[in-house]
Amino acid sequence: MLLNLYRRHLYVRIWLAVVAGVFILTLMANWIVREAAESERERLAPVPRDVVVLDDKDRPIGSGKALRVPGQGLEFDVTLGDGRSITLQVAPRDRPPGGSPGMAPWRTPFGLGWMVALVGVAVALGVYPIVRRITKRLEALQRGVQRWGEGDLSVRVAEDGQDEVADLSGRFNAAAARIEQLVRSHKSLLANASHELRSPLTRIRMGLELMGERPSAGARDEISRNIGELDQLIDEILLASRLDAKEADMGTVETVDLTGLAAEECARADAELEVAENTDSDALTVRGVPRLLRRAIRNLLENARRYGAGQTSVELGSRAGLAEIRVNDRGPGVPAALRERIFEPFYRLPGASERNGGVGLGLALVKSIAERHGGSVRCQDRPGGGASFVITLPR
Repeated sequence: MLLNLYRRHLYVRIWLAVVAGVFILTLMANWIVREAAESERERLAPVPRDVVVLDDKDRPIGSGKALRVPGQGLEFDVTLGDGRSITLQVAPRDRPPGGSPGMAPWRTPFGLGWMVALVGVAVALGVYPIVRRITKRLEALQRGVQRWGEGDLSVRVAEDGQDEVADLSGRFNAAAARIEQLVRSHKSLLANASHELRSPLTRIRMGLELMGERPSAGARDEISRNIGELDQLIDEILLASRLDAKEADMGTVETVDLTGLAAEECARADAELEVAENTDSDALTVRGVPRLLRRAIRNLLENARRYGAGQTSVELGSRAGLAEIRVNDRGPGVPAALRERIFEPFYRLPGASERNGGVGLGLALVKSIAERHGGSVRCQDRPGGGASFVITLPR
């Protein structure tokens, strides 16, 4: 438990580093005090010494013991040659101001100040690697954020560990990747939109120049088709921009019956509708914006009609709490390597012509609509040939 807290929380590491530093300081201070006290006790301990009394001719006339008495100085117990015993007392030296009776100032080998300084250096050296390792990751994150703020949107920072710094790094990387993708998408949208808008406008301009005073029915039809394509492109670009902005209001969220919605679109596109066995109506009821869900199904049907050799069907079912809309065709299918790219804006499969219709935004809109409703869309092979586009939505 403690190890997990240590790995996941930065404040635990800093706290433990401080506690360890204080613990080391306490041990060292305790050792200094004990050594000093022991030295003082040894110095002040009463140790008897032999004393010899000499006369004026340096001849011994008695002997005894000398003893240091704390607080009273020295005391001599002497026995003379004639058997008499005498006691001599020497008063203690005057103690310095502030001293304690019987206690002389104690000293360590290098002095107390030097020992405390040595302990401080030891604590600083012991705590520095821990604190430095923590703050070094913060500095790397700071440098990454600074470079990203200066315009380098490709900057990412290392996500070492499992604590708050690693979590912050991961969130920064996710946000940076999302913003970079949005900027790239907007640049691509502007570049491709300008190209796609230029094509029908050029055809309209050429048609007007070749029309003459009395336009033919074919020329009028061609101009009408180009204007319709231009209108469709503008509509899809605006819808893609609104879907990309999460705060944009896309409409009222309602309870939508997918069976009725799919039946209307199938009748419009002349496609078959099938409902999987043992699927009740509640399993095909979702919460969403009817207009957007209708647009997603319509885009898939138009895509299947355009590339599916006229054999298009829609299957409804449910699986694991999700409603499924499956649009099938019998076209050439989609290569496995391109099944993700076809949902990118303005992407067309190799060999696709602008004359086939569409501008490459239909499937991108389907993906955005599905994700806006908490679902997803994927492309897969259809048994017997062709492709199946599957939308999954939470019920």
